[in-house]
Amino acid sequence: MNLSDFSLENKVALITGGTSGVGKMMALALARAGAFVWIASSRSNAEEALQEIKDQGCKGAFIQADVTSTADLKNLVTQISKESGKIDILVNAAGINLRTSAEELTLEEWQKTIDINLTAPFYLSKLVAESMTKNNWGRIINIASLQSLRAFDNSIPYGASKGGIMQLTRALAQAYSKNGVLVNAIAPGFFRTNLTESLFQDPEKLKNLAAKTMMDRNGEEKDIFGISVFLCSDANSYVTGQTIFLDGGFSAA
Repeated sequence: MNLSDFSLENKVALITGGTSGVGKMMALALARAGAFVWIASSRSNAEEALQEIKDQGCKGAFIQADVTSTADLKNLVTQISKESGKIDILVNAAGINLRTSAEELTLEEWQKTIDINLTAPFYLSKLVAESMTKNNWGRIINIASLQSLRAFDNSIPYGASKGGIMQLTRALAQAYSKNGVLVNAIAPGFFRTNLTESLFQDPEKLKNLAAKTMMDRNGEEKDIFGISVFLCSDANSYVTGQTIFLDGGFSAA
C-alpha cells in the first residue's frame, strides 16, 4: 500500500444530503481526495456547498432530488450515469430527526423519518449497486448514529431508523461485497450540524456531552475527513459490513 491508494482521482461520488452537516463534510473530504462529487438534495440552493468545493480547486455539481421519491432516485442515477459515465461511491447522508415526544408522535412523522433515513438508503444503494457490481468496484457509506446502539429522548423514529441502518449496512455488504462493492456505515458522535444545532447553542449541555467522550471534546469537521477517504478508497480493501463509531469513545465509555 502507498499514498496513491488513498486517492479518489477519476472516481465519481454521489452524496445525498450533501448541502449541510455530515454530508457536506464528507463531500468536501471526497472532493479533496480527487473525486468528482455530485451533491443531491431536495434543496434547490446548493451554491454554498459547491463553492466550498470549488474554492479548494475541486470538482462537483448539484442535482436536485427528493429521496422519498422512487422516480427522483431513478432519474438521479440515470442522469449522473449519463453525464459522468458511472457512480463509484454513494454516501447516504440525507436524514431528519423530528424530536417529537412519544406521546405526541404521529404515524405520519414516523413514516416520514423511516422513508428518508432508511428506505431511501436501501433503494438508492440497490440502484447504484447494479452498475458497481458490473465494474467490480464500489463503495457505499451509510450514516448511522449513536442511536444505532442507544436511545435518546424524543427520538423514537430516528433511533429506529438508525438501528435499521446498522443492519441494512450488514445486509447490503453480504449481498454485494463478493462483487467488489464494500458497504460500511459511519456513526458520528456530536458534530455541529443542522440536526444538533440546538445542542451547540447550550454551552453547559455541550460541555457535559464532551465529558462523556474519552477525549473530552465533541467532534470537529477534520475528524470526518480521514475515515471518509479511507472507506471510499482502494486503501480500504477488506473492511465491509461495519459501523464505525466516530465519537471520541462516547459509545465505548
